[in-house]
Amino acid sequence: MASIRTRITGSYALALAGTMFVFSVVVGYERNQAARNDLIARATTAAELATRILRQAGVESERITIFNDTLTGRQLNERFRGYLEAVPDYLFVLDSGTVLYSSAAVQRLSRKDLDDLTTAAIELPPRSVATYVTLDSLKDQVLLAGGFEVPRAAGGVRRVVAGVSTRSLGIAQTQVLVLVFLVGPVILLISIATAWTLAGRMLASVERMVNDVEAITDGRSLHKRIPLEDLGDEIGRLGETLNAMIGRLEGSFASLRRFTADASHELKTPLTVLRADIERAMTAPQRSTEQLVALEEALQETTRMAGLVDSLLTLARADEGRFDLHTEPLALDALVRDVGETAQILGEEAGITVTSTVIERVSVLGDAVRLRQLFLNLVTNAIKYTARGGRVELSLGAKDGTAVFTVKDTGVGIAGADLPFIFDRFWRVDRARSRSERAGAGLGLAISQWIAQAHGGFISVSSRLGRGSTFSVTIPAMSASANS
Repeated sequence: MASIRTRITGSYALALAGTMFVFSVVVGYERNQAARNDLIARATTAAELATRILRQAGVESERITIFNDTLTGRQLNERFRGYLEAVPDYLFVLDSGTVLYSSAAVQRLSRKDLDDLTTAAIELPPRSVATYVTLDSLKDQVLLAGGFEVPRAAGGVRRVVAGVSTRSLGIAQTQVLVLVFLVGPVILLISIATAWTLAGRMLASVERMVNDVEAITDGRSLHKRIPLEDLGDEIGRLGETLNAMIGRLEGSFASLRRFTADASHELKTPLTVLRADIERAMTAPQRSTEQLVALEEALQETTRMAGLVDSLLTLARADEGRFDLHTEPLALDALVRDVGETAQILGEEAGITVTSTVIERVSVLGDAVRLRQLFLNLVTNAIKYTARGGRVELSLGAKDGTAVFTVKDTGVGIAGADLPFIFDRFWRVDRARSRSERAGAGLGLAISQWIAQAHGGFISVSSRLGRGSTFSVTIPAMSASANS
């Protein structure tokens, strides 16, 4: 496939050739018309000049100007014939149907050409602008134009017809052809060379950009960027777009590497524990207490690993868009009360007070199972990171056409520097949250954020280290007419 430089040059050459062709046709037509009009003007001027000469000589007096010759018939007197010899090219002086005078150029023609030209001069229509007569012997055409004299006496001069050669028309056409076939190709070649050079200079930055992009071959070289020279043109904007895309790819690869490392770490720990417990159970006496303890630990780690794998599968399906929600009209207040009862049970085991402060009636279009999972994730996190004797408050309200579910705790809180990352996968702030032994895999908030976004909502959080956190879920609510 041809390069962009070749295609640009080829397109420019075709456009220029087409333009030159149209221009040549127009110029040739106009040049031919101008030459034709000039010939008509010359012939008309010659006829008018001869007419003026005859008028001033008094041609209306037949006795003075016209005589009868026994051999040649009616002719102008020799004196007036001499006056008319000054008129160039072809000239006829006629009465009603007889040639009274013909110029020397007419007399030099062959018999056939003389007869054709004379007949055309006699038959020239009175109001005709011009007519063409072909002279075979001279391989030329003559343009005839007439001047007319209204006689005062019967039998006088009726018409003066002048003719000029049309060779100048051929000269005009030759000039145009020379311009088209000699000068045109030179202009076209110069223009093509100029277009090729300019296209090469303009596309040089694109070529460098291609080489720079080709140098970024894997995830380890995504830190490189394309150097930009001019940010004001299209190529500069293309470079900016590519740099932005490479930056996003770099972030995605970094997240993928971190995700892979964290997933490997999370799976490695329960597998190690499982292996140790199974080996201990195999070596312990059957039905001993040590064997039961080992099997119980193995069951716990298996359950934990199964939950981790299920969470990873949920996120993977969400990323691929293959996780469909079963949405239906849902009374969110009833769901929140159910979650609150479960939260109170969890809080009693942890020595934490769980209360539901305000529960307003509001309905949404959502998936009950996923929304319950979302709310329980937030409640579980609040209980997990709140010290014994603390409080967790749940509330549900309606605001500006949305349903807002809020979980507020008095736990350890989150540092401001960590807030932008809490929804990243496997992100855990164990240094700030001293009770790391309760920490999960770091996927709960990522799944919660996905569920909220899948319902057209979002999760917001405000927190201060050591003073607790507040998580708010905002979801579009159904209108009152839809509820009824």
